[in-house]
Amino acid sequence: MADEVGEILSHDPSVDEAETPMNEKENRNDKDGADKVHESVERYVVPTIGAGGAGSEEQREVELVNGEPVIRNGNDVSRFIVSTRDDGDDALTFRSIVLGTIFTAFSSTITIIYIFKPVQTPVQVSFVFLLLLVYIAGIAWYRLTPKPESVKWPWLQRTFRFLNFGQPFLLKEHVVASLIASSGNNGLVGVENFAVQRLYYSTGTSIPYSTSTVVLSTFSICLCGFVLAGLLRTWIVYPAEMVYWSTLPQVVLLQNLHKGDAKPGGGTGEEDAEVQENKKRMRKFGWWFGGSFIWELFPSYIMPWLNGLSVFCLASIGAPTPTREVFTTIFGGGSSNEGVGLFNLTLDWQYIQSIYLSLPLKLQANSWIGYGIWYVVMLALYYGDAFGAKGLPFMSTSLFQANGKKYSVTSIFGSGSTIIDESKLAEAGLPHLTATTVWGYFTATLAIGALISHVIIFYSKDMIRVLRQAREGSINDPHYQGMRKYKEVPLWWYGVLFLLAFVAGIIVNAKGETTLPIWAYIVSLILGAFLAPFSCILYGLFGTGIDTKSLPKMIAGAMIPGRPLANLYFVAWSHQVILLSVNLANWQKLGQYTKVPHRIMFATQIYASLLGAAFNYLVMTTIVSSQREQLLDPSGGEVWSGQQMASLNTSAVTWALAKEVYGLKGRYTIVPFGILIGLGLPIVHWLCIKAFPRLRSIPITTPLIASYAGQVYSGNTSLVTSQIVVGFISQVWLRRRLPRWYNKYNYLVGAALDGGAQTLIFILSFAVFGASGKAKPFPTWFGNPSGNVDHCL
Repeated sequence: MADEVGEILSHDPSVDEAETPMNEKENRNDKDGADKVHESVERYVVPTIGAGGAGSEEQREVELVNGEPVIRNGNDVSRFIVSTRDDGDDALTFRSIVLGTIFTAFSSTITIIYIFKPVQTPVQVSFVFLLLLVYIAGIAWYRLTPKPESVKWPWLQRTFRFLNFGQPFLLKEHVVASLIASSGNNGLVGVENFAVQRLYYSTGTSIPYSTSTVVLSTFSICLCGFVLAGLLRTWIVYPAEMVYWSTLPQVVLLQNLHKGDAKPGGGTGEEDAEVQENKKRMRKFGWWFGGSFIWELFPSYIMPWLNGLSVFCLASIGAPTPTREVFTTIFGGGSSNEGVGLFNLTLDWQYIQSIYLSLPLKLQANSWIGYGIWYVVMLALYYGDAFGAKGLPFMSTSLFQANGKKYSVTSIFGSGSTIIDESKLAEAGLPHLTATTVWGYFTATLAIGALISHVIIFYSKDMIRVLRQAREGSINDPHYQGMRKYKEVPLWWYGVLFLLAFVAGIIVNAKGETTLPIWAYIVSLILGAFLAPFSCILYGLFGTGIDTKSLPKMIAGAMIPGRPLANLYFVAWSHQVILLSVNLANWQKLGQYTKVPHRIMFATQIYASLLGAAFNYLVMTTIVSSQREQLLDPSGGEVWSGQQMASLNTSAVTWALAKEVYGLKGRYTIVPFGILIGLGLPIVHWLCIKAFPRLRSIPITTPLIASYAGQVYSGNTSLVTSQIVVGFISQVWLRRRLPRWYNKYNYLVGAALDGGAQTLIFILSFAVFGASGKAKPFPTWFGNPSGNVDHCL
């Protein structure tokens, strides 16, 4: 990215402000002076691909600690973390399509099943888990099938080669199969809408939509965001600074799994040494994977207390109930909706996740600021009785009456109606939200406003410069240059795809089954197209994004009041434009890192999205048809529950009452005003930098701070402290003090920990958590208490 904002984008606070002289060696002592630690810091310049295109040079500084580069920005990632190797192997093969299809069915089915499970957070099959399953299946395909050379008939040899029998399972087909499998839930939002419609806007004796509506709306929702990723790829994929940090563990794991593929018969001594070194890394991966697999059994099943280790909760045992209630609100967080979990730790890796080993320090530092604000404001709102907080639960996303009882959403509809009945609404009264939920909604809108102005103020010049470099073919990233030999996807391909998706949406909404007017459908697409570039830029730079669903909900509520079903579909189209733009750009970057041709990425993503949506829909209809009564039961059951669909419907109903609830005379007017306030935050930041130029070196990103200041307003909160600790150890200590270990193992270990935890959770889900029948809970003991797992009240 451009030098003008390079410090803001890439400088980490852990890098010393005082420049270390070139080639100077320093000795530093520990604080106690007992042991001396020798650390050499060198700075030098290296030739890179510069403005003159391939083969020219640009002087770029690299920081070394004990001879190892310290990873500070996207350029360092491109040169020292991700290999530029391209073996020229086939990406689109019969085997990659078959394995991708099989595991798309697997991941889509598991995801939709858990949408209807009595769990707080639905289970998602992680990309690491999928790529490991694909790898095992691919190796088995290679090892267990006959080689073409084993038969003498040429036609059978050709057939075996087409079927990839006896052929090594190589990197690019592994990437393609894994990406197909992981893209199977791109149409999940539309399928969830159909489930809500069948449960809450139908009597159950008839289906409230036609087959053509399902086919056309699924096609439209699945593909409407692809065009933006194609149009914006110059800005959001090609530059080195667009790292997509959260995907680095997967990229590193994929490249390590296939490091010895190119030379099966042996290569140079240097290549053989590299293969041997990779075997050592993979052995370490196996140990970390196995350790994570075994350890996960304890916090997830045998000893859930490890999900919420709190000295304060333990100290409160035996204290008077009022004291314990206060302690629970402040320090409790191991169980859902318990408290803010201050200093509460979780040792369950399925909640911590490797993303905090990957996200850059500049992002995590902003998240720490946001969490600091979150701790203070959440407690201040409750104990200050804001919005009548003390009359309601501390944390809950449900709707309540003024007296604290649950609010019945069905009481404000006519029988079988999709539009709110004004007379019944007047009788039931307006719903109330907990103060913590209001804060979560407010910070969401605050972050959206800040996102828009922050990108415009700080990144617009860079985007223009990158566009000019792309036209000249001079983007100085070795991975981009390595992909230039492959044919690009023509823009007219994206245009035709969008036209088909757009027309399909017009037809669906013209039929009236969605209750969304055509003009509102067009507005939803325009809104999504407006927000998508901002989300993609932030995600590319930081590896995480801003949840933008609040703005579509708000606008839909204002434009089409009283129609919760229309609100659902408005948000589906608008949010999918954003989500698919980010997802496709993310996978395009992974394809750029692993040298998968552009056109293959394009075709397989479309195939996977439509295939996954079909599996999602088929499983959803089966579950809803057979378990309708239990899904509609507010208490749910041990095996099936409709709580996720109920939450979606509740949100849609609330925003359908936007004028009454969030309008100028509403109880929660502050929520929509968050957009305007958020727009001003980066302006204040920019003015401060102008007044005090030294502030430029501090990587403040106001939309991220705003987002983290309120995104955890329900569920388990003990993970916050653990994620901060893991991020600090990885990005401050390991990255700066042990760069050799960090560069070799940080992302690989993260992938191993994720894979081990996910594998064990998947097994436990069917063995003891009730996914295949009745649950088998572990006996109650101190490590598995009957109440809150952290022993708070």
